[in-house]
Amino acid sequence: MPNPKDPVAFPMRINKYLAMKGYATRRGADELIARKTVTINGRLAVLGDKVNETDVVEVRKSKKAEEYIYYACYKPAGITLLDTRKGQEGFARTLPLKGVFPVGSLDRDAAGLIIFTNDRRIIDRLENPAHAHPKTYLIEVREPFRNNFRAKLEEGVSIEGGPTIPCHVALKGQTAAVITITDPKNRIRQICSLFGANVEKLTRTGILNIQLGKLNPNGHRKIEGEELVTFMKSLGL
Repeated sequence: MPNPKDPVAFPMRINKYLAMKGYATRRGADELIARKTVTINGRLAVLGDKVNETDVVEVRKSKKAEEYIYYACYKPAGITLLDTRKGQEGFARTLPLKGVFPVGSLDRDAAGLIIFTNDRRIIDRLENPAHAHPKTYLIEVREPFRNNFRAKLEEGVSIEGGPTIPCHVALKGQTAAVITITDPKNRIRQICSLFGANVEKLTRTGILNIQLGKLNPNGHRKIEGEELVTFMKSLGL
């Protein structure tokens, strides 16, 4: 009998299978099925179908896949990413970009890189805790770092009994550092506070190979060419 707690147990719903294989999120998989682009053993799949490990599942390419667009955007500090209260304008509303949405999050006080796209496939790859991708932050703190700050972080950090979170630290003087970390929950302030570093300024400078580069706050640029190829390969797409 299949173990219901086993995430790869078969038979498996077709939308879960497609999400596991990286074609789309589960909701996006339902859209692929509704557009009649998915077949199971040669027949068109329907919503609610289940597949076995030996079934042949195929997804026909559509024109929509050629229209995916990606932007690197610089959210300034002091503004929310999305509208959270009536009459409050979020960063997403300030950009002259249409048909795209932000992937990931930054709180009001944080600044830096946010990726905007119309490709729902990358939501799960960047936001699901099962996929631990490196993100890079520039932090500035109130008081000089403790002597063991870098060593302790690079030993690995465990929060609330969870798995150890690996990171790399490059000190930039006594009150600034660049930290690359794979924590999917973006708890960089909490992690630094464990070692006496109270973060006053936080800027995300990179997600995988995508960098802020020369972008200014409120600025954006298209992600394309070799940069995009490397990014998608890192996500397994």
